[in-house]
Amino acid sequence: MTPNRILPDLQSSLVCDNLRQEANGNLILLGVLSQVMSPQFPITAQQLLIVNRWTAGKGSFTQAVRVLSSDSSTVLTKSESKFQLNDPVFSATTVVGIQNLTFKEPGPYWVEVLVDDVMKLRYAIPVFQVQQQAGAPGQTAGQ
Repeated sequence: MTPNRILPDLQSSLVCDNLRQEANGNLILLGVLSQVMSPQFPITAQQLLIVNRWTAGKGSFTQAVRVLSSDSSTVLTKSESKFQLNDPVFSATTVVGIQNLTFKEPGPYWVEVLVDDVMKLRYAIPVFQVQQQAGAPGQTAGQ
């Protein structure tokens, strides 16, 4: 007997600037973020995408993605979306778009990914203040 519902695993979660889709349906991630650097604060990222890959599950699920401030408790943005996996051998890729996310100060900002209210992953986006070089234009989020 096979179960009707299996909670999926989160195979990966990446923050990027943008994405493209090939003719065959595969995604191309652009500007995968490892950190944010800026000479001044606050700084606003006009668009960030959080791309999650779910696998090894079966059923219909609700994904929640939250971005928390550097105090680790203030929720800056939250998004919920539904996805489905018909068989544990398949995967589902979800994309959450975040517009105009403001980083008020340097520090670690946190991404939390949940499925059906179960925390699957929590990771930091390190945000640093850098000295602006004389004559160099200011950097923006994602650079």
